[in-house]
Amino acid sequence: MGAGKSTIGRLLAKELRLPFRDSDKEIERRTGASIPLIFDVEGEQGFREREHHVIADLCQLDGVVLATGGGAVLRPENRRVLQMGGRIIYLCTSVDQQLDRTFRDRNRPLLQTANPRKVLTDLMAIRDPLYREIADVVVETDERPPRLVVGEILERLRSLPPRESRDETALS
Repeated sequence: MGAGKSTIGRLLAKELRLPFRDSDKEIERRTGASIPLIFDVEGEQGFREREHHVIADLCQLDGVVLATGGGAVLRPENRRVLQMGGRIIYLCTSVDQQLDRTFRDRNRPLLQTANPRKVLTDLMAIRDPLYREIADVVVETDERPPRLVVGEILERLRSLPPRESRDETALS
């Protein structure tokens, strides 16, 4: 959350001349509802179920850069489908940076609490090992301009051995 997935994903897609897709935006498009409204009506579990179906669908596409929601990695079936779909890039950022980037954003249901720092710290403790487990590339985004991050991603992707899977890139 707040790592720059959408911004960096769009720039990376442009550099790779591939379409960009954002799983959260796709959920909103399909449902006609905002993520916070889905959380309010269906709870996190309902949202995660929708998220899984969207990610599974998007991973069937050839040649896309996909930005997933921050919690997509929690479900083992999401991790599996992402790994089968293509390269996975983990955009890692500190809790301090996440707070700086999200403090005004009311579209982050998990952060609508009295102590967003604790929420982010707890989420990081759970999610970070999962991201690292499936990532082909881990890139730090703290205090770095998006174009610099994209340059590093491109360089690191070029140095990876070829894969037999589709030409897709997922940002987590």
